[in-house]
Amino acid sequence: MNAPTQTAGLPKIVESPTASWPLGGRRAWAVFVSALLVYILAIFHRTSLGVAGVMAAQRFHISSAQLATFVMVQLFVYAAMQVPVGALLDRFGSKVLLVAGVTTMTLAQFGFAFADTFAWGVLARVFVGMGDAMVFVSLLRIVALWFPPARAPMMSQLCGVFGQLGAIAAAGPLSAALHGLGWTKSYLLASSVGVVLGVVLVLVARDSPYPSKQRTQIKLRAVARAVSSAWREPGTRLGLWCHFTSQFSATVFSLMWGFPFLTKAEGLSSSTASLLLEIMVVATVTASPFFGAFTARYPYNRSTLVLGTVLAIMAMWTVVLLWPGRAPLPILILLVVVTAIGGPGSMIGFDLARTFNPTQRIGSASGIVNVGGFSATLISVFVIGVILDHVAPGGAAHYDLHAFRIALSVQYLVWAFGIVQILRYRRRTRRLVARDEDYRHLRVGVGMAGS
Repeated sequence: MNAPTQTAGLPKIVESPTASWPLGGRRAWAVFVSALLVYILAIFHRTSLGVAGVMAAQRFHISSAQLATFVMVQLFVYAAMQVPVGALLDRFGSKVLLVAGVTTMTLAQFGFAFADTFAWGVLARVFVGMGDAMVFVSLLRIVALWFPPARAPMMSQLCGVFGQLGAIAAAGPLSAALHGLGWTKSYLLASSVGVVLGVVLVLVARDSPYPSKQRTQIKLRAVARAVSSAWREPGTRLGLWCHFTSQFSATVFSLMWGFPFLTKAEGLSSSTASLLLEIMVVATVTASPFFGAFTARYPYNRSTLVLGTVLAIMAMWTVVLLWPGRAPLPILILLVVVTAIGGPGSMIGFDLARTFNPTQRIGSASGIVNVGGFSATLISVFVIGVILDHVAPGGAAHYDLHAFRIALSVQYLVWAFGIVQILRYRRRTRRLVARDEDYRHLRVGVGMAGS
């Protein structure tokens, strides 16, 4: 099956000869890297509680459900802001939102370093989520405007690859810092990085290689119309449900419940559990180029690849949760590797958003898609925490394998709902591609193709 050399539906603006800088040139890479560094920092801040969860429970004297509230509130703010952030991105551009995002995260982590009450800690995580919400869709917009269309799927996966450096820093160095330097010094050090990256952004980043802002902005009064138009596209909603279904398990694991599951339920040491979280990151990095190449070459099979990924994750969790007693270390390694590929799989959702939306709606469409996985994560983190509190009411000290087996089974309900929605919107998207000549190139080699 052959695919066109140009990715479907990507903004035609990027092929304009009036760009002030060559697409994919040195200036494009400089802008991209300055934004990518902020995204890496955002991933670090987002996942930092993954290794600090047990320490946080002890520091704030809180239950499992309260501990989950830290992540739940952060993700709720992140998800709730995606649509308005996407619309504002279309209006004000990437640079303004990236600077606002890194500033907000830096101040929030500074406050979290000194937090000694549950309420103070929750407030800090609210602003971490707020700043984080502005980063990724801004980075995707830079990719769409500064690089040729054919490179977009691979560049998006590249964002995910290097973003995982933040997760590695959270799983390894932060874990060591928390035990060596303590809570306050570790989070102060983390917040100081944002100051440096903010300066780099101001000096290097630009919204677009095009001299006329009219090419890349919409008027504020058209924001609601852009969001509505993006939502009406079945390809946008297919992207949302692909993101919803593929991403959440890996995010729940790395953000909140993976470290306690590995240490309390499976009996691993803290260092071994941290290593498995790092292996998870390596698996994500390794799988991302394959997902990018597959997406660019076989756009028809994008949602099929997502479904296959989700089924593999479900199968691996079934093996671990039904294993008699604690699972052997090789099985746990295989679990984190397979679960991790849900991250690259979820990036397909953004490729679908680019395919079915013009340039002036990329921010809005990407924001809608990004709501998916983090809504699923939010629901899962909360319900798992509630079940753990019910099954192991003594808190983190009483977590065991039985409690986690019951709590983590909640994932199957989320997967099932997501799969149904993917199949539903895939049918609608394929019907659109079959009748619309603008998507004719998606049908090459596959008859009446879709996505």
